[in-house]
Amino acid sequence: MKFGVIVFPGSNCDRDLVTVIEGLLDQPTRMIWHQDTDISDIDVMVIPGGFSYGDYLRCGAIARFSPVMRSVIEHANQGKLVLGICNGFQVLTEVGLLPGALIRNRDLHFICDRIPVRVENNQLPWTKKYTPQQVITLPVAHGEGRYYGDEETIKGLEDNQQIIFRYCNLSGEISEDTNPNGSLSNIAGISNKQGNVLGMMPHPERASDPLTRATEGRILFEGLLVS
Repeated sequence: MKFGVIVFPGSNCDRDLVTVIEGLLDQPTRMIWHQDTDISDIDVMVIPGGFSYGDYLRCGAIARFSPVMRSVIEHANQGKLVLGICNGFQVLTEVGLLPGALIRNRDLHFICDRIPVRVENNQLPWTKKYTPQQVITLPVAHGEGRYYGDEETIKGLEDNQQIIFRYCNLSGEISEDTNPNGSLSNIAGISNKQGNVLGMMPHPERASDPLTRATEGRILFEGLLVS
């Protein structure tokens, strides 16, 4: 399985992903400059976290127009896998591969922490190595991570089991107190209806190296390698 990691001006988690995917999991990985359009050799496209284009206008608003994104949309429409992490999640909503939007955090503060999240759907390629309702702890680092969608959008996500991760406490309980940024329904990550596109605000790549004593994020990548 070959991975592609997009590099925008301002990306800062691209090399973290390469370290995990290629360095720890020994999977062929290509860093793809945002102006490149040929991704025909790629099985899994990853849009990393960071500050693409300095987050001018709003997060992901300029990155959506990068030439590579037309290829990513085609890649997704072919049923191939796409993962957007943090800023990557924001980009996926901007291009319409995922519904809703990511807006300023409830308290207007940048959040940098380790947060428990609950696995809501473990039937996807991304989550099949997790157990149902498993609570994992992942790092977050965002100022615009508050998920928003209208009532119809949220209902559709619920009905189609597209909410993949929710913020919770260490016991797996969901409440306003366990919601770090004000996301509707405590949403930390969602998929498209087909399940091949995943967007999430927490950073699994930052919880993948045994040297950091945090490896629960690595399971997400390992799930893709299970035949």
